[in-house]
Amino acid sequence: MAGKRGTPEKAPRAVSNSTPPLQPGLVISHLGQGLAVEDPSGNIVLCHTRRRLDDVAVGDRVLWQPAEGGRGRVEQILPRRTLLVRPGHGVKVRPVAANLDRVLVVIAPEPEPDWLLLDQYLIACDHRGLKVALILNKVDRIAGDDPRLAPLADYQALGVPCFRTSARTGQGLPELRQGLLGQCSMLAGQSGVGKSSLTNALLPDKALRVQELSEKAGTGRHTTTTTTLYHLPEGGDLIDSPGVAVFGLAEMTLRDLAAGYWEFRPWIGHCRFNDCRHLSEPDCAVRQAVAEGRISAARYQRFVKLVDKLRHGDLA
Repeated sequence: MAGKRGTPEKAPRAVSNSTPPLQPGLVISHLGQGLAVEDPSGNIVLCHTRRRLDDVAVGDRVLWQPAEGGRGRVEQILPRRTLLVRPGHGVKVRPVAANLDRVLVVIAPEPEPDWLLLDQYLIACDHRGLKVALILNKVDRIAGDDPRLAPLADYQALGVPCFRTSARTGQGLPELRQGLLGQCSMLAGQSGVGKSSLTNALLPDKALRVQELSEKAGTGRHTTTTTTLYHLPEGGDLIDSPGVAVFGLAEMTLRDLAAGYWEFRPWIGHCRFNDCRHLSEPDCAVRQAVAEGRISAARYQRFVKLVDKLRHGDLA
């Protein structure tokens, strides 16, 4: 059919309703209100999420969709192998990292180790199905048998691996790098033990990566205080979470807490009462094992302290 002035009428332009296909990605950092998502080629895309999604954690594997301006939108969180959480506001917990394999708790002769905090780390990791290891850092400052480190023998007796390192001299770093191969790990520990120094030693190009993420976020400043996943030069991944000092135990029961002390497990089923709290109940096999020296008395006393904290809601 002819149009005006005898010219052929143009066919209406076809409107495409197709949407870009979903693509796999790895969440490597939170950038303001967005997420830094790494595609399979190693490119970083700044993404936003649908409101219906639960909290997305660093280490999550996701499906995302390209959007305008070279950005993207996370549409789906793929199933997680593990999830580590920390205390949030009120009774809610917030995710720290997803798909972790192991947490390495850093201790040092200075500051003197907080063994109660160390127990809390080990219990939280065990409850979440995570392997755990220790890093004794600043070994260059240890002369002979240091009484401050005597409790370390209890953890070694349980079979907890322990790397001995010095971020200052480089001692033990080759063995630590070897131990990080092929898995996703995270360092934890109290302030001042040298976590940042170890992270910088393991990641010589960390500053360049931080700058790249900052430019991607458009913040104009380095995003050094956010949880970030880095690829280790030798292989494996390291999640650096500078602001996380405590993992919450608030979602755990007294039974979970007792099971988190590995040396209690052979005795728990032999108490007179099935619901034994291992505190003052008669015929408690755990307390009997403590009395006989089969369980460390110091570890048991820390268990009692954690039970009291759990009762009063101090482990949220």
